[in-house]
Amino acid sequence: MIDTHCHLTFPDFDGKISETLKEAADHGVTGCITVSTTTQNCLECLAIAERFPNVWCTTGIHPLYADQAPHKWDNLLKVARSPRCVAWGELGLDNHYTEPARLLQDRVLGEHLGFIETAHASGQVNLPIVIHCREAFADLLPILRRTRLDPARFVFHCFTGTPIEARRVLDFGAMISFTGVATYKNAADVQEAAKLAPIDRIMIETDAPYLSPDPHRGQRPCKPWMSSVTARRIAELKGLPWEDFHQAINDNTRRFFGIDPDAIHA
Repeated sequence: MIDTHCHLTFPDFDGKISETLKEAADHGVTGCITVSTTTQNCLECLAIAERFPNVWCTTGIHPLYADQAPHKWDNLLKVARSPRCVAWGELGLDNHYTEPARLLQDRVLGEHLGFIETAHASGQVNLPIVIHCREAFADLLPILRRTRLDPARFVFHCFTGTPIEARRVLDFGAMISFTGVATYKNAADVQEAAKLAPIDRIMIETDAPYLSPDPHRGQRPCKPWMSSVTARRIAELKGLPWEDFHQAINDNTRRFFGIDPDAIHA
């Protein structure tokens, strides 16, 4: 399997990427997608993906970095054109924090979605989209519905909502990705959402360096190998044999990101 969402550019992994990837491979996590947060960070993500054959990247502006203007949109497109880039994002809305202001988040999100639509319509690039949605489902889903983008090409990463919100995401047509939060004893809603989600609509990630799963909760950094812990826990929650769940999430990764986990040799 691969860790479909981590942040290898963060300081926690400075000078440690090789050993981080080796440790992951030792646990059956043979690849990673390192996810962009800004129009400068996307270049750093691409540099890592070009250095390591079992790492891919995304290109986008995280809503909590919406205030880091000027946004260099050309950088996003440069990275998107690389074969090492497998998605736009992460982008979306975050209502958990008061800053950046929602007005600014909304403006950057609108520009971002418009930029993606233009890139797709022009035939320059056509990638799936990684969505950040924290306490913002009611605000974000109507915005996404108004675009011309295929709902099946969105994944709501690090899902921490309720089963009702999971149903809204699924009814919209998107994928749902789960982190170590799904292993926490106080995360019953997220666990119910994992049970609810169809097997062909689920992906697994760490969001490393954040959100280490139980029994490693509180450990910093969370590392890509820990996605294997979360995957096994969700298989248990869904009452599925590990082999069946493992094959399903690899199939989902292959279909959504165009990465074949079974073909990666770490």
